[in-house]
Amino acid sequence: MVAFFYMLDVIRSILFYSWQRYDYVIFTRYLIGTAYLPPPLHKIAYHFFASIVPTSDHMYFLDVNPEEAHKRMEQNRKTRETFESLEELKRTRLKAISLVSTGRWKIIDANRSIENVEKEIEKDIARDRVEDLESA
Repeated sequence: MVAFFYMLDVIRSILFYSWQRYDYVIFTRYLIGTAYLPPPLHKIAYHFFASIVPTSDHMYFLDVNPEEAHKRMEQNRKTRETFESLEELKRTRLKAISLVSTGRWKIIDANRSIENVEKEIEKDIARDRVEDLESA
């Protein structure tokens, strides 16, 4: 039943946002959110949604090890979702890594500070812009 509502949410967002013009679109919750689905449904759903949601040459997976993610959740939240136990975070991360390893994703070590992660993404985008200008 959860998968059904998940799919309805994706379809609603695609219909709502696909006709509007934006400088930045973040659809990660749909593509990587499929890692929460049971195997092999997570791979099927990922490839299905990857074929219909907007994608980019700048797709980043902010990889946080499960222990760090769990620590951050404990520090910043009073309640946690069903999938936010340390064991579930470990299982979900493995599935997510397997999904992003097959596409155009750039995996960023997000165990670091927000500022360091931001700088790495900015450098990557700037490098791609320079390469685009040089090849034009």
